[in-house]
Amino acid sequence: MFSSAKRAFSDLSEREILALAIASEEEDMRIYASYSDGLKADYPATAAVFDDMAREESEHRGRLIEIFRARHGETIPLVSREHIRGFYRRAPYWLVRPLGLDRVRREAEAMEAEAHDFYLKAAARSTDASVRSLLGQLAAAERGHMAMAERLGLKHLTSETRSAEDASAHRRFLLQVVQPGLAGLMDGSVSTLAPVFAAAFATGSTWETFLVGTAAALGAGISMGLTEALSDDGALTGRGSPVIRGLSAGIMTAVGGLGHALPYLIPDFWTATALAVVIVFVELWAISWIRWRYMDTPFLRAAFQIVVGGFLVFLTGILIGSG
Repeated sequence: MFSSAKRAFSDLSEREILALAIASEEEDMRIYASYSDGLKADYPATAAVFDDMAREESEHRGRLIEIFRARHGETIPLVSREHIRGFYRRAPYWLVRPLGLDRVRREAEAMEAEAHDFYLKAAARSTDASVRSLLGQLAAAERGHMAMAERLGLKHLTSETRSAEDASAHRRFLLQVVQPGLAGLMDGSVSTLAPVFAAAFATGSTWETFLVGTAAALGAGISMGLTEALSDDGALTGRGSPVIRGLSAGIMTAVGGLGHALPYLIPDFWTATALAVVIVFVELWAISWIRWRYMDTPFLRAAFQIVVGGFLVFLTGILIGSG
């Protein structure tokens, strides 16, 4: 019902195209200012880049208003992106906290590319020489903005500061996602081995074993997620959002436990058990690889530590279940 009220870009008059350009520049200016605000505490150099970009968008808006006033008077009609059928829209990523450094850079480059295409199409529609010239200049400016680091890097984002910010972003990723996720995967994969295989060898029932394993995995996931989220709000330690850390730990804990519980949906006991054992080895290998990849732990040492610990818990479950 609402889409029928939208206008096609090809139907816009020059006056409406200018109004759309003014509204778009204002929105982009506010988005860049929001990016700067969200990055200032952790990535000041990139925040300064977005401050400059916001100022440049404001300058573009001022130039557009001047030529609109000269051509069409003081009243600028309300025309924005959501009024145009098929026109590009900005996903509200600037509302997400904390902002991801790489994601923000990609979003900004996409914004500039879309703005460049818009100004090319707008210039092609204009019949006034001065308006066409301005729109062409803005298209060229937006094209230059695509290489954000090259455009403003000499002033703010040098190779050294970018490397430092990338290192900070990597550290934040480790603290917020990898470490709690790894702790969860280890807890879910190893600690649930004993109840799952104890239930399997005590009952001989694949369905009861599946229920025990699922309950253990989900219960451990909820417990681990709450423990991680409530243990540290990140304000003093710099570990970042407790919600992200809690979700990472909780989800990976549940995944680790469910991995060797799901095979017991297979009715045949020994087939299910054999598949569960294979999955356990895959889980332990994955934990070893993550420790090697992100925690700088030698792979053989990581594998040995995890396999020995997992084997002891696995053996404990079988002995208790067979007793």
